[in-house]
Amino acid sequence: MASTVNDSAGARPGYGQLLRTRGAWTFLLPGFLARQPFAMLTIGILLLVNDTTGSYGTAGTVSATAGVAMALFAPQSGKLADRFGQAAVLMPGVVVHAAAISLLTALALLDAPLWALLAAAVPAGASTPQIGPMVRARWANKLEGSPLMSTAAAFESVTDEFTFVIGPVLATALCTGVHPAAGLVAEAVLTLAGGLLFASQRRTQPQPSRGAAGEAGGKRVSALSVPGVRVLAIVMLGIGTVFGGMQVSMTAFTKEMGEPGLNGLMYGAFAAGNMIAGIVCGVVAWRSSPQRRLLLAYPLLVLATTPLWAAHHMVLLGALGMAVGLCIAPSLITGYTLVEKLVPPGARTEAFTWLTGAVGLGQAAGATVGGRLIDAHGASTGFLVPLGGTAAALVVLLLLRKALTPRSESVVAARGVGHREPVSVD
Repeated sequence: MASTVNDSAGARPGYGQLLRTRGAWTFLLPGFLARQPFAMLTIGILLLVNDTTGSYGTAGTVSATAGVAMALFAPQSGKLADRFGQAAVLMPGVVVHAAAISLLTALALLDAPLWALLAAAVPAGASTPQIGPMVRARWANKLEGSPLMSTAAAFESVTDEFTFVIGPVLATALCTGVHPAAGLVAEAVLTLAGGLLFASQRRTQPQPSRGAAGEAGGKRVSALSVPGVRVLAIVMLGIGTVFGGMQVSMTAFTKEMGEPGLNGLMYGAFAAGNMIAGIVCGVVAWRSSPQRRLLLAYPLLVLATTPLWAAHHMVLLGALGMAVGLCIAPSLITGYTLVEKLVPPGARTEAFTWLTGAVGLGQAAGATVGGRLIDAHGASTGFLVPLGGTAAALVVLLLLRKALTPRSESVVAARGVGHREPVSVD
């Protein structure tokens, strides 16, 4: 690890330098394949259940149940991965997930009652593999103390958003062009194949802590005990309502306009904006700290979500959706970047899963509330959910912003995403 840090220090960090990190491609390629299902799960459930029940509210509820289960169990998965190793958690987890998705799909096609769909959605969501946090933990393990760590956070945000460009488009195309269940079938296959391939790359996974790192006074420290992680979880919860609200509302809007096949394209424009902003955040030499950028970016996100409900044309909604996406990436990137400094190494996978889980929980809430509003008042009202969710999270962020001061502020001088330099403490 020391050689990696020394080689990187003093150089201008960039994506090219990051991708030349020894061993990076051995986990990046299988990780990219394995994280695709994360973006396909909720929209696949939404489209299948809506097709079999004819209700956005019911579809949103089932989708939300899977999202809530994922959010609640993801941190426990991260904690187990920190303690016993990623492969030990992933290998049985992906098998359980594929089986749970198969059960949920069969029940939906057999017109099972709502309670049965909800019961099947719980293990489907709870067993969702946390590939993104695991990849981030591998970067943090390889690059600890390196100025490339923030570049890695930006790169991972871009990868996540590229996933959210491909995943929903693929799931929608399969559900509308092949069969309503095809999206979930593809999700299960990709989870099983990608997850097992990623788990097999044991050389790059962080060493299990087993009770050493991440502890204080002999007692294991939970990542959620760090105040800054709790604040960031609320921030991510608000971002999740954007994903969930946009997903169900765009699905309803395109169907209302008589063009259901354009749903994936519309959501893809939203995710593309996020991806573009993520790329920019990773290459610009920011002079402000990540905390300050978060306090500037989040109000812009709230502002961008404000006019969504009033858009009544496909092109206008697509443009507004892309604008919202452009405002999400800076908040996501700075949030994940702060974790590396707020949390001890032995608890980072857990911390990353708390943030990812918060996004999933917000997505579930956004889909549920949005679905109910759409059923009662039409597609446009669902777009009020992203506005309400981000506005509430912004209030919490402003009130508790001091909790985001990193514990290592005196050791590392922050110069922005992709540009941190170690400061000598001798």
